[in-house]
Amino acid sequence: MDWEEICKGVVIVGGGAGTVALAPAALAALGFTPAGIAAGSIAAKLMSYFAVANGGGVAAGGLIATLQSWGMGGLTGVATGGFAGAGGTVGWLLSTICNQTGTR
Repeated sequence: MDWEEICKGVVIVGGGAGTVALAPAALAALGFTPAGIAAGSIAAKLMSYFAVANGGGVAAGGLIATLQSWGMGGLTGVATGGFAGAGGTVGWLLSTICNQTGTR
């Protein structure tokens, strides 16, 4: 295996692992906290928007409810896989930097 392939593997795995590791912090930064949706946050604005659009309530199992569930209790296995896949895909797209490292 050459250095370019090792570099690509590290970038792809790093993208997946990094996304999974940072997802809880990103949810908290948006306002989806373990104590509930933080007042004045982006999450609160989204909740208000979706409640108005939905006739006054937030749909059970909808986007806001799911994000709040993840913010309160952590990611489910499916969510973890989804975030890892998305991060790995971004890592794969960015792995072209490995072609520029002078490893050839």
